[in-house]
Amino acid sequence: MDSTFYERALRRIWRLSFAVSFVGTAAWLVVQGLRPAAGFLMGAALSLLNFQGLVMLAHALGGSKNSGLKAAILIALRYAIIGVALYVILELLGFAPLPVLSGLLAPFGAAILEILYELIFPIHE
Repeated sequence: MDSTFYERALRRIWRLSFAVSFVGTAAWLVVQGLRPAAGFLMGAALSLLNFQGLVMLAHALGGSKNSGLKAAILIALRYAIIGVALYVILELLGFAPLPVLSGLLAPFGAAILEILYELIFPIHE
């Protein structure tokens, strides 16, 4: 398969990640209120940041794009940054763990939706 297939899939995963984040935030807002919705949104934002770091890492390892200093720093420190951010969100700000942790799964849900999309609309070569 050519690289355009992967680029299109990656774009769909990004769009689906934002859609899952929006829908999840709205669902938490309707069911539990503003504070859990904000917790979900913070978890989703952290997860999207991590996903961006993984994309940069894949591009750097594959040599497809110039990684640059920003990418190297983000790749090296992404788990420390996420850990500190989770500590602040859960312990210092006092958000409930369930909405935050479910927000962290937004790109995973988007990847599952992408897999289903590819199964429903396969590429014909």
